[in-house]
Amino acid sequence: MKLYNYFRSSASFRVRIALALKGLDYDYVPVHLVKGEHKQSAYAALSPSLLVPTLETDAGEHLGQSMAIIEYLDETHPEPPLLPADALARARVRALAQLIACEIHPLNNLRVLKYLVRELKVEEEVKNNWYRHWVRDGLEAFERELIRLPASTYCYGATPTLADCCLVPQIFNGQRFNVNFDGLPRTMGAFDACMAHPAFLQAQPSSCPDNEG
Repeated sequence: MKLYNYFRSSASFRVRIALALKGLDYDYVPVHLVKGEHKQSAYAALSPSLLVPTLETDAGEHLGQSMAIIEYLDETHPEPPLLPADALARARVRALAQLIACEIHPLNNLRVLKYLVRELKVEEEVKNNWYRHWVRDGLEAFERELIRLPASTYCYGATPTLADCCLVPQIFNGQRFNVNFDGLPRTMGAFDACMAHPAFLQAQPSSCPDNEG
């Protein structure tokens, strides 16, 4: 398999975590978003949406969208599972994951932040305040959802799930923008548990070959 991705991309990070959790080997292919490599014809031929990540399967098929990729990996390489066996539990994990991937992340990804600055002429600190507000707001909602669930080591249960694959990259990016994580004990407890797991350390941006420091 090949993973076309950018070291700092949250969506790419999610997939790297899933691959590491499952112990799957893959070729790391960097696509530099800041330099616009995702818009060049070579990558556009693989990803019409011009987004990262893209997974190239062993059969040469190309898959986009991190959530779809992770569920594909979970179905084709079921051990260890990233979704619970019970239908209700699966729905709860997906809801947690989507709270980050569909509610927090779209407001704060690179192309949105660039649009705020380049097209709307928003000043840098105003842009940063935008980022911090929506990440904090979303994580507070995430915390409220976790509080409703039984106490657990990770977001849901005693092993990492799809929800943890989404949470860790969001916290990493939030740290870059100095988001306030106070008062989120369940959320940050799950994050700390993940960061003691070797798969999450293996997948983090500092371990990527295209990390610029």
